[in-house]
Amino acid sequence: MNGRFLDKATRGMFSISIGDPAFRGRGILEKGKETINTIVYNTAGPQGVIIDNIKYAMPANCVLPLVANQHFVFDQPENLVVWQFNRDFYCIADHDAEVGCVGFLFYGIEHPLFIQLSDEDRKSISTLEMQCIEEMGIEDKIQGEMLRTVLKRLIIKITRLAKLQTANYQQFTDDKMDLVRKFNLLLEANFRSRHEVQFYAQALNRSPKTLTNLFNLYNYLSPSKLIQRRIILEAKRYLYYTDKSAKEVAADLGFTSAAHFSRFFKACAGVNFSEFSGASPVPISEASPVRMAETGPVRMSEASPIPVAV
Repeated sequence: MNGRFLDKATRGMFSISIGDPAFRGRGILEKGKETINTIVYNTAGPQGVIIDNIKYAMPANCVLPLVANQHFVFDQPENLVVWQFNRDFYCIADHDAEVGCVGFLFYGIEHPLFIQLSDEDRKSISTLEMQCIEEMGIEDKIQGEMLRTVLKRLIIKITRLAKLQTANYQQFTDDKMDLVRKFNLLLEANFRSRHEVQFYAQALNRSPKTLTNLFNLYNYLSPSKLIQRRIILEAKRYLYYTDKSAKEVAADLGFTSAAHFSRFFKACAGVNFSEFSGASPVPISEASPVRMAETGPVRMSEASPIPVAV
């Protein structure tokens, strides 16, 4: 079953698909490069999913948020319920005060973020699924607003669950964690051109040392390591899925020369970048470990900026 809403005036798009065997994400290979965010609900048993050429074990009865530039293929797409929307339908950055998900649920430090559902949670998600299907069949002037309401409820529900399953959100206030979200959004917008911590610290009104100390307090990788990791991730995407030369990849990622980029890649990834080209998916990997706490499952963690399209 597939349902799709398109606002011809704004080009806003929202869709739901249930058990679509053709569902997959083509990331940077997608023509038009439209920013589409995806929420995947695995309704059955565990299955594998390949994301950016790494295979993960997706648990049963869980939700996984995905973003536009990710490549992904599921072993059993027939067991998935999938919601997709573009920024013209609902911009999660512009409406962050409403849903508070950007830089955490989408474009967060921890990915893939598998969000476990209890029996009650599954009932809530299924109710939203049914409401979405119902509204897809009612074509009137307020259809778009009704679907946006359902989408917002879905995002808020999943964000709340993800916070309950993330250790730092149990230890620190949302206001403190918002700094991490803002950094993640800044990084997604600027990683191609700004490789220095100073830029991000200044945009967040912090010194580089203070920012690094805060991330250390939250048990996250340092800002410099996160910047390096984001650049390496994008470099691997180019090498896996395009035929761009080292010089072209270096230029796209803000390096002055292919030699500089090659040294950076070897230092961060441990191997020469050419070894990644055409590589097969690496063996199956578990997501960040989850431990059970008294309050439920808790996941263990490891601006005038350019706006990001989310």
